[in-house]
Order: sequence, then structure tokens, then C-alpha cells
Amino acid sequence: MYILGINAYHGDSSACLVQDGELIAAVEEERFRRIKHWAGFPSEAIKYCLEEAGITLAEVEHVAINSDPKANLLKKVGFTMKNRPDLGMVMDRIRNAKERQSIEQTLAQSFPGQSFNGKVHHVEHHLAHLASAYLVSPFDEAVVVSVDGFGDFASTAWGVGRRGEMEIDDKVYFPYSLGTFYQAMTQFIGFPHYGDEYKVMGLAPYGEPKYLDEMRQIVLLQEDGSFRLNMDYFVYHKEKINYEWDNGSPSVGRLFSDRLAELFGPVRQKGEELTQRHKDIARSVQAMYEETFFHLLNRLHARHAVDSLCLAGGCAMNSVANGKVRRNTPFKQVYIQSAAGDAGGAIGAAFMVNSQLREDGPRFVMDHAYFGPAFSNQAIKAVLDDAEHLLEKEGCTVERIEDESRLCSRTAEAIVQGKVIGWFQGRMEWGPRALGNRSILGDPRRSDMKDILNLKIKRRESFRPFAPSILREAVSEWFEEDDDVPFMMKVLQIREDKRSEIPAVTHADGSGRLQTVHKDTNQRYYRLIKAFEEKTGVPILLNTSFNENEPVVCTPQEALDCFLRTNMDVLVLGDFFIYR
Repeated sequence: MYILGINAYHGDSSACLVQDGELIAAVEEERFRRIKHWAGFPSEAIKYCLEEAGITLAEVEHVAINSDPKANLLKKVGFTMKNRPDLGMVMDRIRNAKERQSIEQTLAQSFPGQSFNGKVHHVEHHLAHLASAYLVSPFDEAVVVSVDGFGDFASTAWGVGRRGEMEIDDKVYFPYSLGTFYQAMTQFIGFPHYGDEYKVMGLAPYGEPKYLDEMRQIVLLQEDGSFRLNMDYFVYHKEKINYEWDNGSPSVGRLFSDRLAELFGPVRQKGEELTQRHKDIARSVQAMYEETFFHLLNRLHARHAVDSLCLAGGCAMNSVANGKVRRNTPFKQVYIQSAAGDAGGAIGAAFMVNSQLREDGPRFVMDHAYFGPAFSNQAIKAVLDDAEHLLEKEGCTVERIEDESRLCSRTAEAIVQGKVIGWFQGRMEWGPRALGNRSILGDPRRSDMKDILNLKIKRRESFRPFAPSILREAVSEWFEEDDDVPFMMKVLQIREDKRSEIPAVTHADGSGRLQTVHKDTNQRYYRLIKAFEEKTGVPILLNTSFNENEPVVCTPQEALDCFLRTNMDVLVLGDFFIYR
């Protein structure tokens, strides 16, 4: 039985394919379209999933989408009757709902000549989020929480999963949203693009929570663990906001009202310098988010007395808060899959339908993120052969090193020498993080490595940190907590006596957003880090995504193009070692 899961008509459009209860392919549309956070129908992602399985659309029995226009209908009607929002806003919502109901027609248009004869399942947005975490987690019993902007008129949902089934306790409905609060404050600080919230996380350690009292005038904690927003500081609930979700990079108009400036001073304009005030606001936003988040989690633990937690939704990408869960709540284990945001809804919808249709067989556990396209050495050689003249012109040498041990040793030696490495191996990662298959690597011991990377390749804000990839067995030696973080979804404190040894991956507050690397899920990357450890005594590499202000590279051609247009020193494409 094949179930095709999709996240469509929203940011981070994506698709996945589940075969007899096993995830066999998953990818975001942006990787093919080459537009960050691409929104629309994920036709290219679907095409890849079908090709990976070697099937046609006619062989898919079920399509699951992570939205249900009929969900929370009474809440929608009640809000509209009570608040009488702008007519343009209402019409936009109606058009969006109609578009999301035409899956069969869109499939027919996207795959001419292929018939889909199966059934379409609409899975409520937050139910899909919760399923995307719990149903692929290693836990039999867990508290489940979804926090994001909005989906199907709700922003937050929580409950408990037991023996493969979930019960939802409650939700927070429109217009209250912790994700939209964070997004609005991100805009206020001068980061207007969709998905810029991670910049606020990166900026926060440079400030102090001086505006936390003001934040508490905006976010109002409730006795039951939930929250409300003071809507005087926002406009999205009563005015038409420019939302662009159709076949391109998503964009969101201004969400906040002029009253926000009464609390925090003037809005930061485009190109304006980042001052200490902006850093303090960023720290206060993060502190308010954490206060609200932990308020909910502590109430849920008290209610259910379950020590395992599964997180999903866009806010589950807040790795700083995630890393504090075990310190600030009684939860002992936390699972967050690699695409916690809306892309992950494709997996949640598929596995929700799978759980309803299949009662037998073991549960699938997502313990790695390598579900995207892979390319053979033969395919890579063809790309290099076509580029032979250009490589010669650029002064590049190409060597093929088929012995994995020697390839890893050679690459590790280049890293020791301070070289910047493009590392392209195996199946592409599912989710936004580069996890050792589409990565740019550097020496974490070099205090100047961040500047080198930003100068040579990334060209991004200097306050944004780079991540440490660490051998799983070495975590307790280098970090204050021993935890498994395979998807780079938690920030932990680096041991104080170790921070000076790895300055390139140590953030301003002594933390690092680590990725734990296992031999059994990524042998080649593990062997590379091990080779670096043998040369330096440090079981860590600096890891950042293989891109240059674009989506992470997907194909060998894109990796080669990025290598040639930047000042990267070495490119390792499969078994091919290319250097200038």
C-alpha cells in the first residue's frame, strides 16, 4: 500500500511516500524549484517520490494532505460573526479553502497521462503536525505538542499519544498565536522575510531580556497552560494582510500595529544598523517565547505524568528553547523529527492515514533524515566530464579516491589545513538542516573560521552561529548534557573548559546547536569526523548547509556550480576529490 503525503499551498511545500508503513522518500519542493521555502503544489517533490519507489501515480492508493478546510468550522464562523473582520480578509480565506479542496484536479494537471484512482484524505493541520512527531518517534507513550503560526484556524494543539494512538486535549485558536507573535517581532526588528525567525534566535544571546515586562503585556499566560495575545499590538486579525503562497517564495505583510513602537521604540528599517536595543528586544522575544512554552509544558507534565515529549510545528524549530526542556521541565526525553515545520506535515498526514488503515506491523521510527535524492559515482563523473574544460580553466584538479578510509583521511587533512570543504554524499537530508550529506565543513578549532566562511561563501550576518557535528559517544565530554540530537534540533551548553578549543562553533552564550553523528545511520560522515579526531583530538566538525543564499544543493551539478562561483577550497562529490 502506497500513501502519498503532501504539504501544499503553504510555505515549505513538500511530499513524502509511505510504503506499507515505511517512509521511503521525503523531500521539499524548494530543492527542485531553487526558491527558498517554495509555496504551492509540490509536483516535483511528488515526481521524485514516485520515481524513488519506481511507481506511477496510478499505483498510489491514498493521498494525504495536511489541511482540512472543514476543521474548526464553528470557531471560524463564531470569530467572523463576533469580530466582523475586513471583507477582503474573509474572501482571501475562502479562496484558499477552495484551492485546497482541488487535489484531484491539480494532480491531473501536474501528471498528464497518469490517472489517480485512489482516495484523498484531508488531515487537520495540527493533527498532522502531532502525527509527524509522535507516529515516527521511538516512544510508545508521550505528551504531544504542536506550536506554529496558523493552520486550519488554530495555532497550537496538545494531547497525549499512547500505543500508536493520539488524543488531543485542547487547542489555541485564531487570532492567538505564539508563532505569529515571534514572526511579528522578527519583522519589527527588521527581518522581513518568511522564515527569518532563526535570525532573532541567533541575535538573542548578544542582548539582555530588558523588555520582558513589556513582552508580558503582549503575551498573556493562562491558568490552564495556554496563552492569549493582546491584539491591540497586531493587525492581522482585522485587516487584509498580503500573503503570497502561490508557486513562489512565500511572503507575509506587516503583522503588527503601530502600538508596538510605544513599547519598544521605532521599527528598525531596511539597512539600518543593528543596535544594542535590537539585540535586547531579540533576547526578550526569545525569553517570552520560552516562558510561554515552558508554562504549557509544565502544565502538561503535571496533567499526564508522562516523561517523554514529542514536539512539532514551526516553533519546534526553536532549537534554543528545545535544548532547555529537560532543564526547565520534568520531561526526560524529547523527540523532534528533522522537518518539524510545515514541510513535516506531509509525513504527519501520511502516517495519520497509515495508522487508520493499518493495524498490524511494527511502527516506523525516524532515526535519520536521509530520504532525498542520491546520485551514483557514474552520474557524478558525467557532470565532471561535461565541466572538464571549465574545471581546467579554474585551475581545479579532480581525483577519484574509491577507498573510503583514504578519502576521509584526505578530507580531514584538508580541514586541518584550514580549507573549506563542500561535502556531497548519499541521499539528501529531509528538513532544513544539512546533516552531513549536503554540508560545507570547516575546522571548529579556528577562531577565524566563521569569518572565513562568511567571506568565502555564506555572505550572511556575522552574529549567526555555525553548528558542531559531533560523534554521538563524545557528547558528554564536550557538552554539559548528554543527549542525542541527530537532527540538530537542540542547542546545548558547551562545557566551559572546552569552549576555547572549538571557538568556531561556540556561540556568544557558550552554546552550540549540535548534531550527533551515528556510525549506523551515516557511516561516511562518521568516519570523516573520526579521521579528524585522530589528527586533532577533537571529535567535532563545523557544519553548515551547502548553499549560497539559495536552497541547499540537491544535485551534483548544483554542488559544482556553488563550488565554482565561491571561494570554496575543496569539493568532495561522492568518491571524487576536487581541489583548486
